[in-house]
Amino acid sequence: MESMKNITVEALIDSLYDGIYVCDTERRIIYWSKRAVSITGWREEDVIGKHCFDDILCHIDKDGHKLCGSEFCPLHRAMVTGMLSKVGQLVYAQGANGKRIPLEVVVAPILDDSGKVIGGVETFRDASATVHDMERAKEIQQMAMKEDVPKGISLTFTTHYIPHGIIGGDYYSIKDIGNGQYGLVLADVTGHGVAAALYTMHLSSLWNRYHMLIKNPVEFVSRVNKDLAAVMKAEGSFATALCGLVDMNKHVFRFASAGGPEVVLMHADGSYECLKSEGFPLGLMADADYEELSAEIHQGDCLLLFSDGAVEVKNAEGILLGTEGLIRILKKQGYPQKPLQKEALEEELLKYSNSIRLDDDLTIIEIRF
Repeated sequence: MESMKNITVEALIDSLYDGIYVCDTERRIIYWSKRAVSITGWREEDVIGKHCFDDILCHIDKDGHKLCGSEFCPLHRAMVTGMLSKVGQLVYAQGANGKRIPLEVVVAPILDDSGKVIGGVETFRDASATVHDMERAKEIQQMAMKEDVPKGISLTFTTHYIPHGIIGGDYYSIKDIGNGQYGLVLADVTGHGVAAALYTMHLSSLWNRYHMLIKNPVEFVSRVNKDLAAVMKAEGSFATALCGLVDMNKHVFRFASAGGPEVVLMHADGSYECLKSEGFPLGLMADADYEELSAEIHQGDCLLLFSDGAVEVKNAEGILLGTEGLIRILKKQGYPQKPLQKEALEEELLKYSNSIRLDDDLTIIEIRF
């Protein structure tokens, strides 16, 4: 007991499994723990007095976006907002040997007695083992998302998928079912992470089993819902979905919605229609009823199907972006005359949300005639 009275803060910090560093408000590093040295290879003399955004850690996110600017730096954001991060964020730091190290990072502002922000602290731990497993799971999940469409036909399918984490809870598949007909499904499992990703694999197996039923979208979604209810209902999980059929012989798109966002039919002149079909999310009620909607399609038209992550984005005032906000962003980027640009769209969504990463998985399917 007596020996513990003389223990220093530095000794306590150095006994932790996590690495820790402290910055002032200019993001100059003023403290660098021993565990930070062992994780990154950077010594105290390499970093003390330098800015965290100098050519040292060079943080990037899972998609390769640089985080060391003021806009996307988690530590800078914590000091500006005065808020600590509630959950660990995955970032990749540059080690002293030049190799990337996956880290689980938590940031918090440092306040003086009056509540004024005087600096920031970042704690981090090596996430290499976890990330290795997640990367393998990502490969398996991506193999389940298929675009089985022949080349040289009079329409093109383009998919854009950005998971919230390394793996996500969105699922899509597109399949040529013959005679100029193409079936598709876009589903969004509630939540994100491992559990949601596992449900997407179950959705993939159901698509493989029942995809020929998509000729009648209501029959398909009813069958899938019944099977999912047996698995999901007990746990309170569910999935929203859009299930549809493009029929090039009849120039029509027929679909049924299971609580998914509306479908946008964009015309070549920039005018558009929002198509909404009501329906219970998959997995909530085994005997739920669904309805079919259809829309004529013409040369130059584009259909946009998307998961909630594209529209359920709130700005600093809590205002939801919504479908109209998404369309404004796309038109600002020259759409539909110009192709849909995934990176530019993600950047605009992040600016709107004032976040360093999207709060949900994002999937967009574009069908261009």
